[in-house]
Amino acid sequence: MTALHAIVGPRDAGPGERQEMLDRARRIFDEAAVDDTERVDVPGRGAGEESDGALRAEVERLVPALQSGSLFGGRRGIAVVDAQNLQKAETEILKGLLEGLDPETVVVVLVSSGALPAAIGKLTKAEGTVHSVKKMRERDAIEWMREASRERRVKIDAAAAAALVQRFGSDVAALGQALDQLAAVQEPITPELIAARFRNRPDEPMWHFADAIADGDTGGALRRLADFLTHGHPLQLLAFLEGDLKRRSLAASAPDIDTFAEWVGGSPDHYPTKKAWWARRSASPADLRRALDAVARADISLKTMPEATHRLTMERLTVALTRWYRGAVRPG
Repeated sequence: MTALHAIVGPRDAGPGERQEMLDRARRIFDEAAVDDTERVDVPGRGAGEESDGALRAEVERLVPALQSGSLFGGRRGIAVVDAQNLQKAETEILKGLLEGLDPETVVVVLVSSGALPAAIGKLTKAEGTVHSVKKMRERDAIEWMREASRERRVKIDAAAAAALVQRFGSDVAALGQALDQLAAVQEPITPELIAARFRNRPDEPMWHFADAIADGDTGGALRRLADFLTHGHPLQLLAFLEGDLKRRSLAASAPDIDTFAEWVGGSPDHYPTKKAWWARRSASPADLRRALDAVARADISLKTMPEATHRLTMERLTVALTRWYRGAVRPG
């Protein structure tokens, strides 16, 4: 039995990925038959309550937790959530505490969005196990729903599943709650029933919006825009689009993917780098210039015009960009 586990998800983990990471931690504790569990949330870099020592107060709780046994005399489970935020001094101290853990008394699960601090990551690979959680996309959420609906004995077809994902995105925790409600419904579950029953809009990554634009899917892009503006600010989208357009322009100018990766400070094997490289021929240089100019003009409009005009500005920009971005992303 292993005492040390790491669950490493994507750096920009959303609600769906975070839920999957926490579910995996719970399954590890269940399999290890721990008697009681404790969760320690590591605050973000530069955040947290200061203490007299090298550890922030929230992290300091790990010291007695790792040094003492279960309150019930058996095996104890400790989940360290957002372990990627550990500071250098905290990493060194925690590494010393994690070395040589007794699996009969404690099981530690490090939950990290992105890579663990190097010293702890190396220790986990050498003495423990590492579980990876990939970025959850909407098609993954639909696959997840197939199993989850069977467990709940909810009969849901592909169209209704797609309608649920349109409402909740890839947030499997919210999808699970929706399926729990639908389990009590006596009538057939249809897209119309889901549209009438659930009114929320998904809080989803901005690249969903950019992907719809790149595919020339005007209707889908406008729906993604409406979803995003329910939770976020249009200037966030403009900043994202500007960065995306600049990457596309650099990709169109680069002689090869290695040069492009160097220009953008990424790795040739990193998916966003490959994605921009594949899309380099989907828009002409003239269309890229038009798109960048339109984003700049929209930025000025959002900062100078009344808020009531912001949605219309973004909708007009979205329609224009679906023409200039047009073309599916293909390897090339």
